[in-house]
Amino acid sequence: MLTLFGVGVGSGIAIGRAVVSGPGGGEVAEFTVDAGAVEGEVRRFNAAVARARDSLARLQKEIPRDAPPEVAGFLEAHLLMLNDPVLCDGPPQIIRRRRANAEHALRIHASRLADTFDAMQDDYLRGKKNDIRQVVERVHGELQKGGAGGGLRHTDRGSIVVADDLSPADTVLLKSKPVAAFATNLGGPISHTAILARGLGIPAVVGLRGAARYIQNGDLLVVDGKRGLLIVAPDEKTVEEYRARRARIAERRKSLAALRGAESVTADGAAVALLANIELPEEIAAAREGGAAGVGLYRTEFLFMNRAAPPGEEEQFRAYAAVVRDIARPVTIRTLDLGADKQVDGGRVLFGEGGATVTNPALGRRAVRLCLSEPALFKPQLRAILRASAHGTVEMMIPMMSGTGELEQILALVREARAELQREGIAFDPAMRIGGMIEVPAAAVTADLFARKLDFLSIGTNDLIQYTLAIDRVDDEVNYLYDPLHPSVLRLIRNTITAGRAAGIPVTMCGEMAGDPDHTRLLLGLGLRAFSMEPSALPEIKRIVRQTSIKALTQAVDQIMAEPEPEKIREQVAALAAPGENAGLH
Repeated sequence: MLTLFGVGVGSGIAIGRAVVSGPGGGEVAEFTVDAGAVEGEVRRFNAAVARARDSLARLQKEIPRDAPPEVAGFLEAHLLMLNDPVLCDGPPQIIRRRRANAEHALRIHASRLADTFDAMQDDYLRGKKNDIRQVVERVHGELQKGGAGGGLRHTDRGSIVVADDLSPADTVLLKSKPVAAFATNLGGPISHTAILARGLGIPAVVGLRGAARYIQNGDLLVVDGKRGLLIVAPDEKTVEEYRARRARIAERRKSLAALRGAESVTADGAAVALLANIELPEEIAAAREGGAAGVGLYRTEFLFMNRAAPPGEEEQFRAYAAVVRDIARPVTIRTLDLGADKQVDGGRVLFGEGGATVTNPALGRRAVRLCLSEPALFKPQLRAILRASAHGTVEMMIPMMSGTGELEQILALVREARAELQREGIAFDPAMRIGGMIEVPAAAVTADLFARKLDFLSIGTNDLIQYTLAIDRVDDEVNYLYDPLHPSVLRLIRNTITAGRAAGIPVTMCGEMAGDPDHTRLLLGLGLRAFSMEPSALPEIKRIVRQTSIKALTQAVDQIMAEPEPEKIREQVAALAAPGENAGLH
């Protein structure tokens, strides 16, 4: 029995047989071809590229309606790469110059491209190296007469997929033939593989860092998506233990389903709003099924991504109004948050063809900074959101503000948009509330200044933690430092909640921390009364809320906030999340 450690994503426990997929960066055949066979080797490479291209084109047509929204964009990006001379012209040149076989020529060229991207420093461009690697593996698979996703095509229901990483094309296969779980060498808590796991509602462990090489096809595996464990060849006692845990989880999920229509109120009568984060209109059904009281975060970036030109006002209005009408509950629409790890068609639409490379885009022109510098991009969105407010209860939320000067500029643009619509006789809600995301430490420290000018605040913990701890949350080398319970993070959260309370405005949390049941009681004790999360997390958080007495939390949370040692903070938060019988929190 071997236990491997990674990052747990998804949910639950899976027990099944391993299906090892893809070459995973293993050994590549290397030999010299005869002089008379060089052009034949070039044709063999070009044919493999063509087959890979055709395979992806077929997969585009097979995308299930309920597939994660990222899938189509990823597939399109990989198809563009397979048509790009930068990737496809290099290997034939190497074949001709070195008389290398196609597989080896492809690997040499891919290594050069990876080195080039590594040297770019820009997080977004550096991240494209993973896309190149996945495309290269697909072509390599075609050269081997198998295909990079070949293993997945023969995956039985209930199998556990083990791979170096999962490509976007593989996600389509996983949706069409559901597996029990997956495990990958690469990836972090917010990688696209992690997003896939949460979308599929299955357990997964990512970031195993080469440990998957110890696994063979057919090995019995246990995946613990909560603890980030992958157990290889478990003994019978371990299997029985995990089967029992899996059964308990299944029973709890059944009981949680019964809470859908129950009030979200603590044991001592405090009302707590439980809201949903969504990205696509199609996700409204999941929010409704989870019992969401509304939408606390409607991400609008999907409308702008994977296209040649930004959407116009009318297209945005139709999308926003459809969500507002469909859910018939309050909807908080976040204005455009592009830049850093979220770009538009390689950055061409927003930054121009000759835009300069940004050394650290997470600290550059993103979100509100981008919108204020591009009013022709921002004004149509403001008008569209205002118009949607005529069709239901709409709130607008501004991301990544670091100073009230930015807020004043935004409010001036909103006033302009309102005046224009009024002159044009177009309906909108003149009392539409405007709030701000607190996700930059400067904003959290001065939350009282923002609270005086806004109708509500929303804490975006993902970026707040990243900026506070000075770590890139998408970098596998440092994401182990990503700590929601760091004393500095907790103090910034408390300061924001306190500022909202003093100003008499609501404070919501919409980052990943809001949907983590291990942190629910801590946040309630800090005074948070509105949580927004992925729809699948809603029933569990409601259960905890209903079993919690706020009064019983006060002393424990005060002790946690006074504790200087991070490890002791984690121990106390864990005890708070799973209190004993005498804690009065059941």
